[in-house]
Amino acid sequence: MRKPNFSIARKDEAMLELVKKTDQKTLAFWAIDCAERVMPFFEDQYPQDPRPRKAIEILKKWIDTGEFKMAVIRKASLDSHAAAREVGEDSPARSAARAAGQAVATAHVARHAYGPAIYAQQAIFRSSDPANAEIAAIKERNWQFQHLMNLKRHRK
Repeated sequence: MRKPNFSIARKDEAMLELVKKTDQKTLAFWAIDCAERVMPFFEDQYPQDPRPRKAIEILKKWIDTGEFKMAVIRKASLDSHAAAREVGEDSPARSAARAAGQAVATAHVARHAYGPAIYAQQAIFRSSDPANAEIAAIKERNWQFQHLMNLKRHRK
């Protein structure tokens, strides 16, 4: 059975509204959590490539210190996306690397936090049996939405 396409351009108005109403640091925590849920797809396949993990670590450092250097953030994001390109085929590993690249960019622009969520959904979709892929992606989206609601509530 051929897997249906996962569209990265899906519009999720409820999620977008929640992201718009959430502060940047909370979104950074959420972006990390979304990306880390799928990082094993990349790290298990490419254990010698630290670029996506480094992007997440740089975002964690920004959360901890507030130190922002655009050159560092940009390089980490571009490096993680380069790792994704090097994966080649559309796969969970590629989506995981893209999630990390988008996550670190949250330090620059808060709305980048939506990217790791979408790429994590895509990684889950790609890793699932074709008959269950859509349901798996929806479950991931539901976890993400609830998790962001919980982070907002507990970080007030």
